[in-house]
Amino acid sequence: MPNSKRLLLASIHDVGPRFEHEVDRLADRMAGLLGGPRFAMLVVPDHWDEAPLSKAKGYQRKLRAWSDAGVEMFLHGWRHRDDSVHVHGVARFRARHMTAGEGEFLGLEREEALRRMRAGRAIVENAIGRPVAGFIAPAWLYGEGARAALLDEDFALTEDHMRVWCPSDGRVLARGPVITWASRSTSRIASSLAFASLARAALDIMPTVRIAVHPGDTKVPSLLNSIDKTVTRFVRDRTVGRYGDLLD
Repeated sequence: MPNSKRLLLASIHDVGPRFEHEVDRLADRMAGLLGGPRFAMLVVPDHWDEAPLSKAKGYQRKLRAWSDAGVEMFLHGWRHRDDSVHVHGVARFRARHMTAGEGEFLGLEREEALRRMRAGRAIVENAIGRPVAGFIAPAWLYGEGARAALLDEDFALTEDHMRVWCPSDGRVLARGPVITWASRSTSRIASSLAFASLARAALDIMPTVRIAVHPGDTKVPSLLNSIDKTVTRFVRDRTVGRYGDLLD
């Protein structure tokens, strides 16, 4: 019997017209595993400047239908691509080793981060007809400018690899590493499979477990199999929740 005090939060990243087919597959798969559309979607307004949501009326209608069905919608950056030049040690390491040029908000100044947040928020909220649930930076990477901009824009929720928090007061709402999978190389596929296997046992002590899937996962059968095993394991004795539940 699922325990209402032990939550499972699931999300689909990189949602937008660029990966329409892959996101459809993930949405169907996750709905089957979770017992309905009980997950979050992280929406990119114009992925790599190649797929503007503002011009994709059909996809806007699709997002609104998902939102009306109960899917939480988060703003997920603006273009997702990192165009900043990172010269300092920690930021340079994170940009080079924690993502493949996808950490868009890692090197932005406050003003530019805020501009992208506001523009992206307007597009997504216009599409879904309601406020976004929060903001989550691409690759879960935030620089000082992005963290400052979060305060200006007053998003209810945000998260990184290790926690979910409320930007307005810094209150940490959940802790623990997010379980995710990487598909861009053989070594990263192997390491993410190993981590998911370990996490299925090691993270059971956590009150809240987070699972995140990406469009690239649909291309690798072993990743899809691991996703199925991981979700099935945690659904067994947890309530499938919403990020908004953490604010209650």
